[in-house]
Amino acid sequence: MKRARITGTGSYLPERILTNADLEKIVDTTDEWITTRTGIRERHIAADGEFTSDLAARAAEQALESAGVSAQDIDLIVLGTITGDYPWPATACLVQQKIGATRAFAFDVSAACSGFVYALDAATRQIEAGAVRRALVIGAEAFSRIIDWEDRNTCVLFGDGAGAVVLEADSGDSGVLATALHSDGSYCELLYQPGFGTRIPPTPDAIEQKLHTIKMQGNEVFKVAVRMLSEVALEVLDKGGVSVDELRWLIPHQANRRILDATAKRLGLTEDRVYINLDRYGNTSAATIPIALDEAVRGGQVKAGDLLVLDAFGGGFTWGAVLLRW
Repeated sequence: MKRARITGTGSYLPERILTNADLEKIVDTTDEWITTRTGIRERHIAADGEFTSDLAARAAEQALESAGVSAQDIDLIVLGTITGDYPWPATACLVQQKIGATRAFAFDVSAACSGFVYALDAATRQIEAGAVRRALVIGAEAFSRIIDWEDRNTCVLFGDGAGAVVLEADSGDSGVLATALHSDGSYCELLYQPGFGTRIPPTPDAIEQKLHTIKMQGNEVFKVAVRMLSEVALEVLDKGGVSVDELRWLIPHQANRRILDATAKRLGLTEDRVYINLDRYGNTSAATIPIALDEAVRGGQVKAGDLLVLDAFGGGFTWGAVLLRW
C-alpha cells in the first residue's frame, strides 16, 4: 500500500505584529494578565486587503519550493479553514487559481482548529487509495476578521497565518502511520461563531450584537480540551503500534500554554518533546500545527526517522491526531 509522506513544508505570517502592549491600549487587559493565563506575547494580523487565500497561497508556494515540485504537479488541494474569503466557493479553489495548480481539484475542510489534521487525513486517504499521487494540504486563517476587539477573553488569543505541506505517495517507511478523528456537536455553543449562517443571517440587529464574532466559554473549553487532546494522542499512538517513549515530538494545536502543559503532563512528556511557538503567534486556529511543523523542520529540530504526533482540538467540538514518521 502506498503511504502518504510529507516532502515539503511552508508557512506564512502577515507582516503586522500585535503585541500584548498594543492590546493594553484597546482593551482592559495587561501584558502580565495575558502572558500568565495564555502564554501569548504577540500575534500576527493580516493587512487590509490581505485575505485567507493570500496567506494560504504564500504558505503553499513555500511548501512547493521546499518539496522541489511545481503547482502543476499537484493533484489535490485540501484547505482547513473557517475564515474563508467567502462563504462559498471554497477558498481552496481561490488558492488553486493563485498558485496556478490547474490540474488539481480543491476543497475546504471546516473543522475549526482541527482543520489541518482533518485535511491531512482526507488527503492521506486519497493517496492511500491511489486516487492521487501528490496533494497540497493547508491550514489558513484570518481570525482577526471575526474577533470582538472589545472582548478581552477572546481578542488576546487569536492571530492570523497559514501553514502548508506537500504530501506525496511513497512506498518507504516514512509518512503517515495512523490517524484518529472525532467530533461531538453537543459542545457546539461552548466555542462558536453564531452568525452569519442560515440560522442567524447578517441583519443590522445581528451586526450590532456582534454575532459574527467568536463566542467562547473558556473554562469549559479548557476542561474538555486537555482530556480530548491527551486521549486522542494515546489513541493514534496505539493505532500505530508506538509507545509514548518512542515519540520524539508532540506538535499540538497552539491554543493556550496551560492546555499544552496539562496535555504534556498527562502524556508524561517533558518540555523538550513538545513543540511550542504559541508565545510568538497566538492561536491561528487551523494554521497552528502546519506553522509549528514548518518552523521545527526548518530549524533542524525534526530529523529523519523521528516519530511525530500532530494533535488538534477545535470548535464543534472536533479533535484528532496524526502519527507520522519523518
